[in-house]
Amino acid sequence: MEGKDKKELFERLSKCRKDVDSLRSELNSINDKKESLYKNKENISKEIIELIRNIKSSKKNRDEITGWVKESKDKRKELNDEIKKRVKEIKDLNAKKRDMMKKHRIKDDPSKLKAEIENLEYRIETEGLPYKQEQKLTQKIKEMKKEYEDVKQVSSVFDNVHELSKEIDKLRAKADELHKRIQNKAKTSQEEHTGMIDNSKEIDELREKEKEAMQKFNEAKSKFQEINEKLQEKLIELNKLRVEAGEIKEGMRKEKQAKNKKKLSNIQKEVEDKIKRGEKLTTEDLIAMQGME
Repeated sequence: MEGKDKKELFERLSKCRKDVDSLRSELNSINDKKESLYKNKENISKEIIELIRNIKSSKKNRDEITGWVKESKDKRKELNDEIKKRVKEIKDLNAKKRDMMKKHRIKDDPSKLKAEIENLEYRIETEGLPYKQEQKLTQKIKEMKKEYEDVKQVSSVFDNVHELSKEIDKLRAKADELHKRIQNKAKTSQEEHTGMIDNSKEIDELREKEKEAMQKFNEAKSKFQEINEKLQEKLIELNKLRVEAGEIKEGMRKEKQAKNKKKLSNIQKEVEDKIKRGEKLTTEDLIAMQGME
């Protein structure tokens, strides 16, 4: 091979090595970017999975609350129906009470008359009143008891009205308490529903980001494959050039060795001629003689 061709080969080998180093550096950089993009895509996917889990949990809670609210509304309706029924009963009793009070000319609740009788009897038993005052109160009690006996039937109506009023108050308290609980549960259900909608919107946004992240990852992956293919081609080229350069170096080494051997042989021949002629040997001649041994 001509000297010019050899020089060109070694220049190509040097350039190929630089190209390989450059491609390896670029490949490592793209690989880091590719891994970072994939990690980003995976993080977005995990967020989506977590939000889907939240939606399922919220849906379950909402459905359970909705079922409870439906049942509770049915119970509240039953209570309200019962209240209406009792209110009608108390209206009928009040009408009856008014008729009886009018018939017996009663102006007040007979239970008050009974309470007053009991109060006067208690005074007689505990206060130690003078005889005349005690007789007077005893007479009054007799009259009041007679009056109470006349209106005793009305008193039972008053008692029924009082009992119904208490029952209605209890039923209304239960209905009001149930209504408050229904409102609170309905509010919680709405919050769960709103959370589901918000999470669904966030999932839609994240899916777009996930799609974009996956697209960038695929682009980086394609670029990585492209550079890797170029690197493999350059490595094959580099190996070929190394083989060619190695053969040239080996040829040059053998050529140099042959030249040195020929030069040494010529010197040795000259030394032998000098010895035959009896001439004085130089240092170079002595070194050449050592090479002959």
